[in-house]
Amino acid sequence: MEKVREEIRKRTLERLDLSEELTDEQVRSEIRQTILAYGREHYLPLDEKNRLQEEIFHEIRGLDILEELLADDAVTEIMINGPQAIFYEKGGKLYLWEKRFSSEGRLLDVIQKMAAEANRVVNEASPIADTRLADGSRVNIVLPPASLDGPAVTIRKFSKVPYTMERLVELGALTEEAREYLEAAVQKRRNIFISGGTGSGKTTFLNALSAYIPSTERVITIEDAAELQIRTVPNLVRLEVRKANTEGCSAVSVRDLIKTALRMRPSRIIVGEVRGAEALDMLQAMNTGHEGSLSTGHANSALDMLSRLETMVLQGSDIPLYAVRKQIASAIDVFVQLSRRSDGSRGVLQICENDGLKEGEIVLRPVFEAEKQGEGTVCLRYMGGSKLWKEESGCY
Repeated sequence: MEKVREEIRKRTLERLDLSEELTDEQVRSEIRQTILAYGREHYLPLDEKNRLQEEIFHEIRGLDILEELLADDAVTEIMINGPQAIFYEKGGKLYLWEKRFSSEGRLLDVIQKMAAEANRVVNEASPIADTRLADGSRVNIVLPPASLDGPAVTIRKFSKVPYTMERLVELGALTEEAREYLEAAVQKRRNIFISGGTGSGKTTFLNALSAYIPSTERVITIEDAAELQIRTVPNLVRLEVRKANTEGCSAVSVRDLIKTALRMRPSRIIVGEVRGAEALDMLQAMNTGHEGSLSTGHANSALDMLSRLETMVLQGSDIPLYAVRKQIASAIDVFVQLSRRSDGSRGVLQICENDGLKEGEIVLRPVFEAEKQGEGTVCLRYMGGSKLWKEESGCY
């Protein structure tokens, strides 16, 4: 059947006028006519004809065999380790998919389509690329020689229906009391930093939290690859990093975008994720009249995130550690730590308030902490002592 599929695909491409802008229905019609013509020469069962039509359409117009996984809303991540090994995550667990790419060439064709969607270049000379699909799903690509066992692709899917904070409460990611606390923090323009490990749901949480930003404000988002889906703010400007390429286009870094964002009259700045020296620019933005800004970073705890922020700032500047800590202490009001639980679910592990500098060290005050209750259940308990929040009135 693979030979049959390749023959029908070849005949279809010969029929298509690629010089014209064809609709999906026109392409489907040409595939259908080609299959009918082939069926007059060779017997094909009806269900096989239908399957071939979908497969060839996805190969020509979509992302080949990956379309099936992309269409499954329960699949949250797709991992491709060369043409013969495709894994996916569903319900927090990993599975090996029974389907394979017939050749490395077919996989490379799909990779080039994914890169082209966001005008990215990936090849042997530049084998690593971050890009996104049309629906906002994040894609990381690594080609040989950097990847030893063939092309490696990781696709982080986003839900077609964005999560809200209320929905996260229903799923047990946080409590209603914690949601009220964070809603008040956003509306009262507290600077919030969300941290967590890989796959802990930082971007999803940031998306949901941004819904509390008043619609009258002007928001600038800055990302490596545009993932945020902010729908409640009409006055929104989305900025995205650009890599340097062989055609003479210079790189535009996160640092460049933060600096230019300050000249765009933002009410708030949202930095999708800080990974390096841009941490200093983000802290300075938070300290210079852009209260209510948000960002995320990778760390296993809120204290680890503090250490990482210090390290990232020192990477890009030659300033004393004490001055760095003063910047952090005055910039970030609230730290939210997320975690990926043993059952695959994601939730808030801890919410801390920045208690300022004491004896040269930044002190974090836990306001909410997760604790186990019963068999595998986790509850986020209010610890009391918040300096920012009056829990009895739900305001700052």
